[in-house]
Amino acid sequence: MTQALQIDLNSDSGESYGQWSMGDDAAILPLVSSANIACGFHAGSPAALLTTLRTAKQLNVAVGAHVAYPDLMGFGRRNMDIASDELTADVIYQIGALQALAKAAETVVSYVKPHGALYNTIATNERQARAVIEAILAVDSRLALVALAGSPLIDWAKAAGLHTVAEAFADRAYHADGMLVSRREEGAVLHDPQQVAERVVQMIIHGGVQSIEGTFTPIQADSICLHGDSPGAVAMARAVRQRLDAEGIRVQSFGVRA
Repeated sequence: MTQALQIDLNSDSGESYGQWSMGDDAAILPLVSSANIACGFHAGSPAALLTTLRTAKQLNVAVGAHVAYPDLMGFGRRNMDIASDELTADVIYQIGALQALAKAAETVVSYVKPHGALYNTIATNERQARAVIEAILAVDSRLALVALAGSPLIDWAKAAGLHTVAEAFADRAYHADGMLVSRREEGAVLHDPQQVAERVVQMIIHGGVQSIEGTFTPIQADSICLHGDSPGAVAMARAVRQRLDAEGIRVQSFGVRA
């Protein structure tokens, strides 16, 4: 008997800050299996985070710490050359803050996913990557690390003893080498819900997607990110979920642990 296909769907959440609203967590969270919840460094006020954690708990959605550079003004999307010990402390601080709020919401932080510029930098920058890995190990070695599929970070984290989750992006274009096309380039972000849903199915069933150069690019992913803050994000997430259900592909989080 053939084993049924399954995939984790994750989305960034908890990114509203005071009177400033970002994304539609209420609409996105029922469609995903894991929530990357901001930790206050790039977005997310304590009250917003607690509300998001309680919603995730109600929906049985796994919770991850969406750690970032200290960059509220730039939404964590500006590169920073931070000293290793400072970066390690920053990540420990953010995980700890979310863990305390998660305890109050009667849920648990199961994984760590770096955000924005930090995510992209540590995919290939070994010094900063090791600082983040050290932080996770210092807090809880059972925490999984979500990292860009095919990146050197996955090997570094595995060698350090961390469980890794290879991630692909539903609405992002890829180069032939498996790296993401920069947001500064035309065609980097996809906006058509049906096209995005088709690419997600292609990733899961065929193990890759068509690159921006026009060649098939292998991508082995354990989790697929649905951005919650892009235009039409809810329609895109619904299209992906409906297509997966139609194909008999189970949506199941990697991040559930006692």
